[in-house]
This record gives sequence, structure tokens and C-alpha cells, in this order.
Amino acid sequence: MKNLFSKFRFGHLIMWFVLIVMLIFTVTPLLYMLTASAMSAKDILKMPYRWIPRGFYYPNYVKAIQGNDGSFIFLRNLLNSLIVASTVAVTSVLIASLTGYGLAKFRFKGRNFVFLLIMATMMIPFEAIMIPLYMVVTGMKIQDSYIGLILPFLVSAFGIFMMRQYLITFPLEFLDAARVDGMSEPGIFAKIVFPNCKPVIATLSIFSFRSQWDNLLWPLLTAQSETMKTIPLYISKFAVEKHTDEGAMMAVATLASIPIFILFFSLSKYFIEGSAVYESRKG
Repeated sequence: MKNLFSKFRFGHLIMWFVLIVMLIFTVTPLLYMLTASAMSAKDILKMPYRWIPRGFYYPNYVKAIQGNDGSFIFLRNLLNSLIVASTVAVTSVLIASLTGYGLAKFRFKGRNFVFLLIMATMMIPFEAIMIPLYMVVTGMKIQDSYIGLILPFLVSAFGIFMMRQYLITFPLEFLDAARVDGMSEPGIFAKIVFPNCKPVIATLSIFSFRSQWDNLLWPLLTAQSETMKTIPLYISKFAVEKHTDEGAMMAVATLASIPIFILFFSLSKYFIEGSAVYESRKG
């Protein structure tokens, strides 16, 4: 019994050690970004690095917002990213939840084949279909527009997979009771199924929003004008311009990270709820 207890404690120590190391590797770049954004370029380059700034060097944030050319295009690029990422997140959730519900709770001929086809699209890298997509967008003459930035990402195969797997465990008794009461199928989905999918909806929303917020390649192809570019393009341009200093660069990265942190912390409680609900349904 003593040996078992010792092994148990040793296993916990190893687990805590691994978690602490992972936490350090995760938090250190974020801490560096925040502290460096509050320093002048001269202080950032001093060694050893001073992790606690002497004060707040606000010119970094002023330069980050106004840009090296003083055009304040950062605000428009920020708005573009918010519109694109939010639209994709909303449409991904709606379409994935409808499709996942149909694949999980309705039996029809070819259901498994349809699901396999959807999953097969996840095996195709975006780089393989990027040029055909661009040719379609240019053929439709919607490049350099919100529609051109959003249209290829309206549907998420990964989102459909997530929704289907979550809704497979949804109790059939609730659906049968609603049907007995005369509720229509759209009403069942809107009033019973969708409101009870908050954990997976929150997860998919964060994934979809973040993927588009960080998307550099597609906007690089389709957004030609400065007014249609997104935050990743702004950061890329800001980083290569010769007058950019390290402090302003960190300030740009900090400002670009704020929406992601707000979204994550506002929805983080649903991750815990989702884990508890999923485990209880498995049991």
C-alpha cells in the first residue's frame, strides 16, 4: 500500500512538473509581448531583459494605431477582421449545427456516405484548392470585398464533425416528447436542440473566429486595396517597413490579441460545462 501511495504521489509530481513547464512556455511569450509593448525600443534591447517596465511608453500604441505612414488604416483593418471573423463564426455555427443535427438524429439513405464525404474534405489542404478558389472568386468579380473574404469559409467540415459527435449523445426522449406535443422539426431544433448545445457552440465559435482572425494567406490573395486588408496583413506590413521598432511591433500584436482574449474568457465557462455534460452522457 505504501509503494502504491508513493507511485501515486510520484505520478502527480511528474504531471504537475509537465503542466508547469507547459505553462511557462505558453505564458512567457505573452508576458514578453505585454511588457515590451510598454517599453521603448532602447529598453527592450537591453540585456538582461527587464520584465517589469519602468513606466508605460504610450508612443508605441500611438504608432501602432496610426501606422508608419500616419494613415490610421489600423482601425479599418481591425474592423475588416471583426466583420469577416464574426460572420464566419456565426455562419459556421448555424450551418454546422443544422447539418450535424440532421446527420446525428435523422436516418436516411446515404447518411454515412454523406458524412464520409464531408470528412474527406478535411483531408485536402487549403493550399491545394487555394488557386481554384481564387479563380472562382475573380470569375464572380467579388475579390477585394467582404463577400470574397467570407464566402470560401462559410461552411466548416470540422464544425459539422463536432456538432454531429455532440448531438449523437443528445437524449432522444426530449425530441420524441416534443414531436408528440406537435412541435415541428424546425421548432424542435430552434427551441430544444440549439439552446442545449452551448458548450460546443462556444468551442466552435472560438475556433472559427480565431482561424479567420489569424488568416493571412487568403486575404493576401483577395484583398488588393488597403481598406479591405485585415489585421494579419497590417501586422505583416508593419513588421517589414523600415521605420518599425520593436516596441510598436509588440503594441500592434497586443492590440490584435485583445478580441481573441475577450472572446475566449467570455465563453470559457462553457468548456467546463461541456466536459461535465459529455461525461455524464457517456455514463
